[in-house]
Amino acid sequence: MDKKTKRLLGKGEIRKGIKMLAEKIDNDYEGASPVIICILKGAFVFLADLIRELKIPMKLDFISVSSYGDSSRTRGVVKILKDISIDIAGEDVIIVEDIVDTGLTLVSVHDFIKRKNPRSLKICTLLEKKVKRVKKVKIDYRGFVVPNKYVIGYGLDFGEKHRNLPEIRIMEL
Repeated sequence: MDKKTKRLLGKGEIRKGIKMLAEKIDNDYEGASPVIICILKGAFVFLADLIRELKIPMKLDFISVSSYGDSSRTRGVVKILKDISIDIAGEDVIIVEDIVDTGLTLVSVHDFIKRKNPRSLKICTLLEKKVKRVKKVKIDYRGFVVPNKYVIGYGLDFGEKHRNLPEIRIMEL
């Protein structure tokens, strides 16, 4: 690793947080079969572990957006790179995100998905940064609140690297 890092959340802590999220979602969607939409690429590791903990039936789809590129700062424009393939009109939908900081990406995805007329739309994120939002976003399911630091691992990257780390680490930029 070319930059200094410090452990923030270990594998056991992450697993425990995901189990708690899955229990809440199972309770809220008992008797239902929501469509879970994962925001690629960062949330795929979290999603894989989350759906293995869920007991409810579900449908799964993916959306890919771009807002960060190779740097640690958002460019302020969110572009849809891959749309979902499931018709979600009249469905209960949960958007799964890796981390919420400015809110820009998530609000853009939320608004994009909402235009497809789901019955309900909720947001599940593994991490929420303690930072002033650029866009206001309601998070329905939150794993952990983390400091306003750049984090990597467990799907989160820096320049497309470090997604494979089994824990979440703070990277000094």
